[in-house]
Amino acid sequence: MVDPTKVAIEPKTFSSYEAAIQHAGGQVAKIGSDVGALIWTDYARPQALAQMLRDNPQLVWVQLPFAGVDAFAEALDFPVRFTSAKGSYREPVAEHALALTLALARAIPERVRATSWGKKFAFSLYDSNILIFGGGGITEELLLLLAPFRAEITVVRNRDQEMPGATRTVRLDALDDHLPKADVVILAAALTESTKHLFNASKFTTMKSSAYLVNVARGPIVDTDDLIDALTNGWIAGAALDVTEPEPLPDGHPLWSTKNVLITPHTADTNQMVERMFSVRVIENVRAYLGQGPWVGTVDPLLGY
Repeated sequence: MVDPTKVAIEPKTFSSYEAAIQHAGGQVAKIGSDVGALIWTDYARPQALAQMLRDNPQLVWVQLPFAGVDAFAEALDFPVRFTSAKGSYREPVAEHALALTLALARAIPERVRATSWGKKFAFSLYDSNILIFGGGGITEELLLLLAPFRAEITVVRNRDQEMPGATRTVRLDALDDHLPKADVVILAAALTESTKHLFNASKFTTMKSSAYLVNVARGPIVDTDDLIDALTNGWIAGAALDVTEPEPLPDGHPLWSTKNVLITPHTADTNQMVERMFSVRVIENVRAYLGQGPWVGTVDPLLGY
């Protein structure tokens, strides 16, 4: 018989997550037939989660560790409530997106490698045209950070729902109408079948040759080979990537030596940041599991996020 207060942490436990479960009124327990809730902490082993769900049909709720759930497609087929960390890491990821954007605008990738005075160049975000692809928590936070720049901001998202701080919000089918106007394109969307490799040669040739691409979402949203061509041939002015395909990006990969690209090793949110902020999500959803509050970050398996 399932004990409605018991929550397991697998495959690796963390003292901060144990404390979060207890703070919310739950009990930390080893996985077993009397445990109906699971905090899953390993993004790299989605098959192991699917096997655990097969071995534990009594599970009714699984908390996934990151905002993106694309790796867990097999597990999402199980009749279980899944919650993700979407929105949990919005502040540091939005901060990183802004930092990368400003670095491109001020030609920092070029200047940090410079050994001579060079040409004068800078692009200002003030009164610019920015397109943000994705309408989740990162975008909500990024809109707050961009507010002082008086930019015209277009958000492209799946839903017909306006976002405070955006000049306009449009659906995905309007993306190509707005890409040619953007000075900066920031990717902050989930990786789904409809977004995989969406930003390819067709999209890059639609953008202005003076435009910049910033990706803080998932690497496979961008076709890497096409991005290299875009940067090499001057279809776009530059790119800043916190995520890549493949990832980690191997030593010697052509992207490392491509001009006008800035790459950070998926550090928009560090392990230290993640552990602190994920603990908050654990508290929220353990309380929901105990019937003491609303669920946060519920995953829609059909949408893939």
